Amino acid sequence: MKEIIDNLLKLQTFEFDKTATGDADRTAKLRAKIPAPILAHYDHLGLRGKKGVAAVRNSVCTGCHMSVPLGVTMALMHADGIHTCESCGRYLYLAEPAVTPKAVKREKVAAAVGKRRLEVQAA
Repeated sequence: MKEIIDNLLKLQTFEFDKTATGDADRTAKLRAKIPAPILAHYDHLGLRGKKGVAAVRNSVCTGCHMSVPLGVTMALMHADGIHTCESCGRYLYLAEPAVTPKAVKREKVAAAVGKRRLEVQAA
């Protein structure tokens, strides 16, 4: 199932990238790899001017900014099938968590505290 979503993402990138030229062959190959019912739903969204695939970040669909049920988020984590947003109908995939400078700093502080605790316990 993850392969289908990956192919949909690649297809969406090709179709919405205005600078790509001569990619009709690659687009046709990608379309051939996607099952017809899924492709039909994806095309239906495209006809309405919407992207067909959206990421889920912090349990929120990035397409419509509505909350995604926890069950759907958990299913996306386990790659159990293909899921659509209940609000906008886009196919969902779980986005990689963004690494922020605060998160990096927090990890460094946690590592330093852990190291200090080990030093204190050893003494």
